Amino acid sequence: MPGPNSILLDEISLLLVWTAVGVYVLAFIAYAIDLARRSDLALKAKDQIVARELVTAGGGGVLDASAGAPASGPSFTDKPRYLWARMGTALTALAFLFHLAATVLRGLAAGRVPWSNMYEFALTGLLLIVMVYLISLTRYDLRFLGSFISGLAIVLLGGATLAYHVEVTPLADPLKSVWLVIHVFVAILATSLFALAFGLSVVQLLQTRRERKLVGASVEVAGRRSFLRTLPSADALESLAYRFAIIGFIFWTFTLIAGAIWANDAWGRFWGFDTKEVWTFVIWVLYAGYIHARATRGWRGTRSAWLSIIGFSAVLFNFTIVNVFFKGLHAYSGLTQ
Repeated sequence: MPGPNSILLDEISLLLVWTAVGVYVLAFIAYAIDLARRSDLALKAKDQIVARELVTAGGGGVLDASAGAPASGPSFTDKPRYLWARMGTALTALAFLFHLAATVLRGLAAGRVPWSNMYEFALTGLLLIVMVYLISLTRYDLRFLGSFISGLAIVLLGGATLAYHVEVTPLADPLKSVWLVIHVFVAILATSLFALAFGLSVVQLLQTRRERKLVGASVEVAGRRSFLRTLPSADALESLAYRFAIIGFIFWTFTLIAGAIWANDAWGRFWGFDTKEVWTFVIWVLYAGYIHARATRGWRGTRSAWLSIIGFSAVLFNFTIVNVFFKGLHAYSGLTQ
C-alpha cells in the first residue's frame, strides 16, 4: 500500500498535471490564432505566392492546367517569424516542463517507471508525443501542427486524468520485469511518431483538396485567404509523414517482438491470441501495408494519407477501447483495482 509520502507526491503530480493542461490550453489558443493570422498574411503576400503557383496565359491570370499541380508554400526548413506560433511553441515547452515534472513525481510516488496502468501510460505517452514534436521543431517547421498536438494533450491528458486516474498500487507479478521498461517505452515512442504522421496526413488531405481546386481557378479565387498557402505542398507533407511512419514502424516492430519475448517469460508462450496481442499485430499489419503500398504499389496522395490515418485510428482504438472493454492477460488498466 502507498505510504503518506507516496500519496503526497501523487497529489503534487496531479496538481502539476492540471497546470500542464491549463498551459496546453493557452498554447492551443495561441496556435489557433496563428493559423487564423496566417490566412491574412497569405492574402497580403498573394502576389509573391501566386507567382509560384500560377502560370498565367496572356496576362489573363488563368492557371494553365497543363502545367500540372501547383506548387505550395515554403519548405519545412523555412521558419518564418510567426509571432503567435512562437508564443504557442513557448507555451507548449512550458507545459511540457510541468508535464515532465508530474510524470517524474508519479514515478517517484510509485517507486517504478510510471507506465503500468492506463493513467500512467497516457501521462507518459502524451509526454513523449509533445517531446518528439518539440525535438522535430529543431529541424522542421511543424508549428502548423501545434493546434493538433496541444489539442491532443488537452483532450487525452485531461480525459485520462478524470477517467483513468488510480492511486499508486504495487505492480502485478507479470509486470515485474525489465521488459516493462523496454517494451512499453518503445511502444510509446512508436505511438508518438505515428501521431505526427497522422497530423501531417490530415493536413496533406486538406492541402491536396486546395491544390486540386486551384487547377482551372482564376487568380482571384487562388488568392483567397487560407493558412494552407503558408504550408508546404501536399507532396512534401506526404513525404515527411512517410518518414515519421517508417521510424515509428521500426519501433513498433521491436514492440511486437519484445512483447512476444516478455509473454514467454511471463506466461510460458510467445503468442496466445490475447486481444491486446492481436491488436498490436493488426496495427503492425496496417502500417506495414501502408509502407509497402506506398513504396511498391505507387499508393501516393490521398490513398496514402488515408492509410496513415487508419493506422493511427487503430492505435487510439487499441489504447482507449481494447484496454477498457476487452478482458485478457493484458488487463492492466488499474480501473478495477
